[in-house]
Amino acid sequence: MCSIIGYCGPVPDRDAFERGFARTKSRGPDDTRIISAGKGLLGFHRLSIMGLTPSGMQPFEMNGCAAVCNGELYGFESEREKLRGKGYTFLSDSDCEIILPMYFEYGTDMFAMLDAEFACVIFDGRTGEYVAARDPIGIRPLYYGYDGRGTVIFASEAKNLVGLTERIMPFPPGHYYKGGRFVRYCDIAAVDAVCRDDPETACGKIREKLVAGVRKRLVSDSKVGFLLSGGLDSSLVCAIAARESSAPIETFAIGMSGDAIDLKYARQAADFIGSRHTEVYMTPDEVISSLERVIELLGTWDITTVRASMGMYLVCRAIHERTDLRVILTGEISDELFGYKYTDFAPSAEAFQLEAQKRVRELHMYDVLRADRCISVNSLEARVPFGDLDFVRYVMSLDPEMKLNKYGKGKYLLRRAFEGLGYLPDGILWREKAAFSDAVGHSMVDYLKEYAETRYSDSEFEEKRGKYSHAQPFTKESLLYREIFEKYYPGQSEMIADFWMPNREWEGCDVDDPSARVLSNYGESGK
Repeated sequence: MCSIIGYCGPVPDRDAFERGFARTKSRGPDDTRIISAGKGLLGFHRLSIMGLTPSGMQPFEMNGCAAVCNGELYGFESEREKLRGKGYTFLSDSDCEIILPMYFEYGTDMFAMLDAEFACVIFDGRTGEYVAARDPIGIRPLYYGYDGRGTVIFASEAKNLVGLTERIMPFPPGHYYKGGRFVRYCDIAAVDAVCRDDPETACGKIREKLVAGVRKRLVSDSKVGFLLSGGLDSSLVCAIAARESSAPIETFAIGMSGDAIDLKYARQAADFIGSRHTEVYMTPDEVISSLERVIELLGTWDITTVRASMGMYLVCRAIHERTDLRVILTGEISDELFGYKYTDFAPSAEAFQLEAQKRVRELHMYDVLRADRCISVNSLEARVPFGDLDFVRYVMSLDPEMKLNKYGKGKYLLRRAFEGLGYLPDGILWREKAAFSDAVGHSMVDYLKEYAETRYSDSEFEEKRGKYSHAQPFTKESLLYREIFEKYYPGQSEMIADFWMPNREWEGCDVDDPSARVLSNYGESGK
């Protein structure tokens, strides 16, 4: 994981620019470089993952142009060979060194050609223009704002832009910016034609594409590890990786010391796949004492995201402190494709599909944001196999009637795709879903809610929540998170669209807490 910044015009306060950029040094602790690019500046904090030599350091410069890119470009070797055939030379083994040559050859059409998770800023010295782009899901972060003179500024995180611009917004995934406007080059959630594959064919392709998505994310010049919650999604990623690796993989799980649901299942999965497994325990005091730090690094006030980040932040901190790993694979994005507990209440296949499209388009503000920040703040890189573009396109295109929970078990197609093949024991493969924030221990959420209750009387709660018109806090817990957020990102709440909650318009989903525990179908998930 790296950090990039692009100030696309004259910089009135170089010191303020450098202070802002320094806030994400943990994303790239290995080296820092800032160069002049036209009238502006491009900056790069490096975390060495591919092409570890100094020649892989960015910004890359060529023919009066320059580029910075935080990304992993899968299969870049074949594209690099094509470019060599066109006369380009390369100084490193960095995948991102192909960005400028591709831009010279294909212009902005290049972005739709990439099989990648990326965010980049390019200075085109031939025209004096700045171009920026972000991957279709938004797995790699990018934000933007305008200074007092109307100059656009791009940066990896919102914290880079605090004090440089009045309004900070996320760069829309699947878009590029050129000539002062955003252009969509890919809507990954859109479906041009519904796929009518039968269940057996669909499950075969799901398995094939997920295996390919994991395999390509194992390629790294640095060591790779895995988060293993014991739930279906992370367990499948780890099981596939174990088969694809010549040596035992390293897996990590976290839970409350008293009532962690997931630790026992993570241990079962780890024993089955033969991983080198580490358990990390957290205490109520650690949860409360880490709360402000977590909200600061996340840049969100959303209840679900904050809760789910507590365990992820602490386990990644332990990985950073105890190991020399640099890359972490996780199980995010499966829920948005195959369904949550609450999507069991979808009134129709069409409603399920519309909800899935909405969630995929918004992922960059929620689960993807959580994984990126909790991992990158600990100088690690997140890779998300369920976010593989080919995999996402296929699953989104499947007839939504097949994805509805008509089987008495959520994510049926994903489970069936790996059934009877020895990837996981049945107790893990068919285990009921439990939300990560609950599965690390129900007591963790309870401690957070109890702590929030001690911070405000009922009258104080009503008075203080009334200050906010956008995404108004509706519980004392949500008010606590919002006040901490405003301390670090004053007036920037619109970076997040709304609370990540079940669809209140569906019967059974009009709830006041995002935890699946409040839904009537939670059932065996908490055991």
